[in-house]
Amino acid sequence: MSEPAAALPAPPARPRTFAALAVPSFRVMWAGTWASYIPFFMSNVVNGVVAFQLAHVNRAVGTVVFAQGVAMAALAPLGGAGADRWPKRRVLVLTQLAAAVVFGSFALLLALERLSIVALAAGSFVLGVSVSFLGPARQALAAELVGPDLRGNAVALNQVPLTGAQVLGPAIAGFMLASPWGATGAYALMSALYVAAALALLPLPRSLGRVGAAETHVLADLRDGLRYVATHRRLRLLVSFFVGVIMTGFSYIAVLPGLVEHAFERPAEAVPPLFFTSALGGLAVTLATARLADTQRALPVFVAMPFLFAAGLLAVSAAPSYLAGVAAMFVVGSGFGGFQTLNAAVIVRATEPHYLGRVFSLTMLAFAGVSLMSLPVSVLADTVGERATLAALSAIVVAIALAVVVALRRIDRAQPSSTDT
Repeated sequence: MSEPAAALPAPPARPRTFAALAVPSFRVMWAGTWASYIPFFMSNVVNGVVAFQLAHVNRAVGTVVFAQGVAMAALAPLGGAGADRWPKRRVLVLTQLAAAVVFGSFALLLALERLSIVALAAGSFVLGVSVSFLGPARQALAAELVGPDLRGNAVALNQVPLTGAQVLGPAIAGFMLASPWGATGAYALMSALYVAAALALLPLPRSLGRVGAAETHVLADLRDGLRYVATHRRLRLLVSFFVGVIMTGFSYIAVLPGLVEHAFERPAEAVPPLFFTSALGGLAVTLATARLADTQRALPVFVAMPFLFAAGLLAVSAAPSYLAGVAAMFVVGSGFGGFQTLNAAVIVRATEPHYLGRVFSLTMLAFAGVSLMSLPVSVLADTVGERATLAALSAIVVAIALAVVVALRRIDRAQPSSTDT
């Protein structure tokens, strides 16, 4: 149950980066979120390296990521409907424990030399199921724990552990892969962190399901949420924008191990610094843009970020050396981090509170799309090369962003008051 409105601090007169952290329950949740995001971003590195080492082709990495995407594409909208009707804290605990079981199983199978691409893909599918319910519940709970004037800042601050984990996750993954414990130790650590993330939720007040939820079926809630987005033109465009940019541009992660080995002539284990530098850029821009989350500047900066993201991808594709590629990834991360952070803020300001879980679940289709796109993108990379593939992704991101700029201007001319209907 969220704190009573009277107990919440008054909103700041001027935007502050960490305003929502003044709410104690949000502060507890925010701290525990780090333990959940770090193993998730470790998995991007460890799963990619392990899959590439098992099969030595890009499509092996794409297959593992694809399995996660199938689950997310099928269940993310249902997870959002669940977040709007079930106790959010309970959903978070159960899904994080499920993720712990997945990574613990990977550690055991690898230690016994029984881990295969099929097993990796199966575990990734289960992880995709967990994330489908975990993501919307986390964002909806963040908005629930603070007052209306701090919701944008709260969901934006929820991106700080996300982007911070993009720094720490690859760094820890690289350390573990290079250590005597190797990938087995990395998977064991990832499992332990998810257990810790679940336990960190215990100090939070118990959250309750939606009043009257038993009177409707979860599928009816899902249909209601889809109708809500479909009838709000600006919200529909913003959700589609985020999904389109992320599912195309962020699928670059499937070709990074191959890029490092084929273009930069380094072993696949050398991929963590690219993720690390990207995450540094993302964290820097997340902190810089969180203060804009509840202001009118959020939307124009949000729309500009994909152009920066695309410029970074193009720079990586043209990098003459490994070190230049690592440096270019800072630009990639900056554009991606700013876009992701302000997406949450823009969406929460355009959405009625009791629809937040369902709307956020639709934005999660972006990451399901990344996983689904990873297989064809990795096959393309095996055919035309990693550099050409990255350049193509950059061009697609620019095309999507330009189309959205034109569409938003048309909406603004038709609706000067910027209503969402």
